[in-house]
Amino acid sequence: MSMTPEELLTTTRTVRKRLDLTRPVPLELIQRALDIALQAPSGSNTQQWQWIVLTDPAKRAAIGELYQRACREYVESANFAGKLYADDPDRSKVQARVGSSVEYLADKMAEVPVLVIPCLQVAKEGELPAGNQAGMWASLLPAVWSYMLACRAFTLGTAWTTLHLKYEKEAAEILGLPGNVHQAALIPTAFYTGDTFKPAARQPLDEVLHINGW
Repeated sequence: MSMTPEELLTTTRTVRKRLDLTRPVPLELIQRALDIALQAPSGSNTQQWQWIVLTDPAKRAAIGELYQRACREYVESANFAGKLYADDPDRSKVQARVGSSVEYLADKMAEVPVLVIPCLQVAKEGELPAGNQAGMWASLLPAVWSYMLACRAFTLGTAWTTLHLKYEKEAAEILGLPGNVHQAALIPTAFYTGDTFKPAARQPLDEVLHINGW
């Protein structure tokens, strides 16, 4: 699919309810998207990223169960997307739709054809190093977004999720990860239903832009 950079960047949506759970995704397409992702910047050119691609039904089901468990706890919390902006009639309607789609994805995660788990490999097993955590994770997260953009260009839908990290150790056991490899996200990936996506409603730039200071 041919898109301008502006169209690609403004229509790469979080896809939950429109993931096609019945259509297989060729592994070669995921590999092409990951090849593109590896062109992202990496601090000091360390390239400490590792990528777990789950297509095995049993492992997808196991990760899906952890995700569903974490999502049920999230839904009960005050921070649940569906509860935010309750005093704003217009925005609360949007949040209710987001909350509904979050719960839907949790119920269907195990059925998503491909689950991609980007990871960061550090030097030593155990705790993540103290200090500049932002710089460390910044060596991986741009590549994750590049993967999602590439998927969009290949007519695949994705969602950036992290709920399963509440049970990161259990997930690591399922994945067989060594102690020095840490998960950053869970990216369900599938072809999407429908034709395309449109830009999302966002705050006006003037409300969030600060030039030369606050």
